[in-house]
Formats: sequence, C-alpha cells, structure tokens
Amino acid sequence: MKPETNIEEEIINRVANSALQVFDLEDYYPEGERVAIDISQWLWEGFVLREKDFREALKNYDWQQYEGKFVALHCSTDAIVPAWAYMLVTVFLQPFAKKITQGRAEDINVLVYQELLDGLDYSDYTGKPVIIKGCSRKPVPQEAYVVAAQKLMPFAKSIMFGEACSSVPLYKKK
Repeated sequence: MKPETNIEEEIINRVANSALQVFDLEDYYPEGERVAIDISQWLWEGFVLREKDFREALKNYDWQQYEGKFVALHCSTDAIVPAWAYMLVTVFLQPFAKKITQGRAEDINVLVYQELLDGLDYSDYTGKPVIIKGCSRKPVPQEAYVVAAQKLMPFAKSIMFGEACSSVPLYKKK
C-alpha cells in the first residue's frame, strides 16, 4: 500500500530568496522626448555655410519648442560643417533642451545612459551575484549594457545577462 502524499505543497520562489541582484537599465531610463535637428536647414542650398546668414537664421529660430527635450544635432547632407557651427547651435539651444549631443537621435540615449551610469553607486552589489536584465520595453541602447557590465565588475561576485529563469553567465570574480 502507498503512503498518502500531500498534493498542496508550498511553492518556493528560489529566485526571490536568493542573493541574486537584478540590475535593470530600464529603471534608469530618463523620460522626455528625443528629437533630432538637421542643421542643413540653415545652410545655403543645404550645403554651404554662410556665416552671416547662418547666425541670422539661428537668431530668428524658435528654440523654445525644444523645452525639456533631448536633442541630437546632425547634418543630413554631405556638407562640410565646421565644428563651431554645432557649438553655435548649442549656444542657442542650451537654455531650453534637457541634453544636447551631435549625432543621430539614438546617440542621445547613449550619452544619457553614460552619464547616469557614471553617477551611480555600485557598492550595494559588492560580493553579490548580479543579473543585468535583458528584456526592456524602453529603447535602452546596447552601449548601456556594455557600460553597466564594466561598472559592475569591480563590485559583483558574478554577472549574468537575461532573466533569472534563463541567464547567460558573463563574469565570475576569481
């Protein structure tokens, strides 16, 4: 005769009870609209920078529309644009924009994450296994994962990527 078994055994969440620390880059995603400004709009025929006309166009432009936004400056044409031109646009934009960079719109997130990750205190992860969460609903740039791994390495006992149920081991302190 078989002994009776208790079917209603308690389900234990071993992940929640483990020392595993989740580092979710999505938690640090700064809210705000990302926009790109194409400076070719202020070049003669989109290609030639005439300084007097360029300065006048910038002076008369409505910069207030970029209030609180993350802005990437770029030129969509093959114009040769001197470095000072981007700097001058920045001077006009600075009082309104949250952050400015030269490059593609995607470059804004790289810059913002670099600054955010540089400013974090990672001491809470000292000697602990860490998983850098992989799936996100927000546009976390790949570069942010690379920076996060570098920042966590001096502190973490081990680093994995993905989810607790299926992670990829990346690093283990010797």
